[in-house]
Amino acid sequence: MSGTPGADRQGFLALELDGDGSHPAAWRKARHAPDELLNGSRIRSTVLAAESAGFHVATFADGPVGAGSDVVGRVNALQRAAFAGPVTGSIVLVPEVDTVYTEPFHISTQLASLDYVSGGRAGWLVAASGSAEEAAAVGRSFVEGNALAQEAAASVEVSRRLWDSWEDDAVIGDVATGRYLDVDKLHYVDFETPADFVGAGYSVKGPSIIPRPLQGQLPVVAQASLLPSSVDAVLVSTPTTSLLIEELAEVRARRTVVGGGPAVVAELDVVLDSRGQSASTRLAELEAHTPWASSRARFVGTAAELVDFLADVLAVADGVRLHPAVLDVELEELAQLVLPELRRRGALKPVAQGGTFRELLGLGRPTSRYASPAAAVVGTGN
Repeated sequence: MSGTPGADRQGFLALELDGDGSHPAAWRKARHAPDELLNGSRIRSTVLAAESAGFHVATFADGPVGAGSDVVGRVNALQRAAFAGPVTGSIVLVPEVDTVYTEPFHISTQLASLDYVSGGRAGWLVAASGSAEEAAAVGRSFVEGNALAQEAAASVEVSRRLWDSWEDDAVIGDVATGRYLDVDKLHYVDFETPADFVGAGYSVKGPSIIPRPLQGQLPVVAQASLLPSSVDAVLVSTPTTSLLIEELAEVRARRTVVGGGPAVVAELDVVLDSRGQSASTRLAELEAHTPWASSRARFVGTAAELVDFLADVLAVADGVRLHPAVLDVELEELAQLVLPELRRRGALKPVAQGGTFRELLGLGRPTSRYASPAAAVVGTGN
């Protein structure tokens, strides 16, 4: 999936596109009318700006708006990604989808549909809600602790099986005989949660209701603390930038010991100097309204300093996901000053028009687990 750590390695950059930015007071500095936050024009403009800047991946956070928030609502992450699919051509679209209070069958079919509308540029950012408010909203019992990881792992396994439940050539579309499907190439997944499952157990019969995704299997991304394995990319967070490279190196070393493993992606909050105002001053103004509680490392400084830091991070990580304090402000600086310099230094992978997320991660297209051995073509990755 990636080579030996070093300065000659090339990585990818992802950008979180939720709302007005990752800082809770970001809306106060946004450069658009308030009502645009909940309509398609805002989604289109931000994702196209990220794609034009040369970002490889766009992620879309999800979840309920917190109590006391100044923002009144948000559009579902899968809906935002689906809207962005047809209007983009190279950027990968990775929505955050909860695994605790969302039905696994629906997750798998919606993500497969996203893969189709994006031309194979879809992924899945796995989340597991430990919120009592979310549980109450859907009439479910509250899930916490070890149960969150179990819920996430089960949902991923169900989705993977459902994506494989149609073999690649299951659709025959024979007009002469009126046959659309070869029913012998559709398969029951027969999933049941294990006996030690902490939450409410369930079973899924299958098969899926739509054909196999274009990528065969969508890449699955998750926080290392939630799903350290059985994923295609792990997100690594540390409380400070000084610890980030060290932690990334440790994660990669553990991956090497077991003979490979998921891509390693660093998480980083970003506040930059902009239009003559220092990053620290900008952050102080935002913090005066609402404190920014984040478990991620935070970079506060100039674009040139960020370039140097990202170059060091990309020497040990496969990619970095940036969380801009104020999307409109940080994206402008990133597009003009950061990505062009990183590309000049050779630190970034080329942007592939029409490429897939699996290709970006260095993964082959896997054969359905249910295909007959004679039809199987060996792939790599999950």
